[in-house]
Amino acid sequence: MVAEQNEQQPLVQFSQVQKSYDGETLVVKHLDLDIQRGEFLTLLGPSGSGKTTTLMMLAGFEVPTHGDIRLNGRAITSTPPHKRNIGMVFQNYALFPHMTVAQNVAFPLEVRKLPKDQIAAKVQKALGMVRLDAFGQRRPAQLSGGQQQRVALARALVFEPELVLMDEPLGALDKQLREHMQMEIKHLHDKLGLTVVYVTHDQSEALTMSDRVAVFNDGVIQQIDSPSALYEKPRNSFVANFIGENNNLNGEVVEMDQEVCAVRLDDGSLVRAARINVHAVGARTTLSIRPERLYVDQEHEGATNQLSGQVEETIYLGDHIRVVVRLAGGDQIMVKVQAGPHLAMPRPGDAIRLAFRTEDCRALNPVAAGKMADAGSTSH
Repeated sequence: MVAEQNEQQPLVQFSQVQKSYDGETLVVKHLDLDIQRGEFLTLLGPSGSGKTTTLMMLAGFEVPTHGDIRLNGRAITSTPPHKRNIGMVFQNYALFPHMTVAQNVAFPLEVRKLPKDQIAAKVQKALGMVRLDAFGQRRPAQLSGGQQQRVALARALVFEPELVLMDEPLGALDKQLREHMQMEIKHLHDKLGLTVVYVTHDQSEALTMSDRVAVFNDGVIQQIDSPSALYEKPRNSFVANFIGENNNLNGEVVEMDQEVCAVRLDDGSLVRAARINVHAVGARTTLSIRPERLYVDQEHEGATNQLSGQVEETIYLGDHIRVVVRLAGGDQIMVKVQAGPHLAMPRPGDAIRLAFRTEDCRALNPVAAGKMADAGSTSH
């Protein structure tokens, strides 16, 4: 029975955690967060949003001003970093330049005073996991950036920690190598059953790698959800605009029921939208709609909303065309149109009609600072 309860218990629990550096301003506000065993959770947000501070409190490099952090059911707030059994991968690799690759990877094991034969076997296994078996005797300066990051990853995994923390680990790599390393890290996570907490400000990286993503802003988790739910069902305007590309239209709620509301846009157009966090007729709201959910000059099943405008600009991007449209009321909106050999390219100055479905248009309000959006439980 005890073992069954332990399996169901989150690996990490933040309870009412706050952090202030000056005693006045809270960098992290009232954080409640459960992290499940074996999941890949990304903390995503702009600079200063509280995501890195949250990671550093979990690692033990920062102490919460208030609240409790538990690992495996044990309070760890007063436990020093080296006794938390947590692997850590930094953006700058943090490798010892005077040591060989093998010596760098062996360092956490030597600190734990393992026998030399065990150390050698574990180092070789860890280097094998990151495909650097033949590089053990090289020094970090003799490796590429991607290879150095692999060494840092091997060092974080060599002592078989129950939790691995990664702080912008791919930020220093070029785009192609970064995308390659994203998949390598994800494959290792899946293969080894690791629990990973990953910090990034790159939303495409978060969507690619994660089981769940916690979107931070102003010290608060605005929404925690699967990548697809964050993109398709944002709970407030911050999440809608931070995750992917998004169009915003402003107006006033003139009618609503449990699921749908009618919104009078500032140009007088009437639009029906999914009611997300709109609470009263007469309230101002921001409508969110993704560029690929707008249909140009064509009938589409269920696309009952109609807007008219004029093409301002078209940008050909190979697989799709971006069309910038100025609506009748003056608002600018961007549309993604799938490219193809038979597509008639819209031209600046052309009149254009846009159609979209009610369920693809979400009536949102910006989330109040210091309060998490109504996004459901933070547990898995």
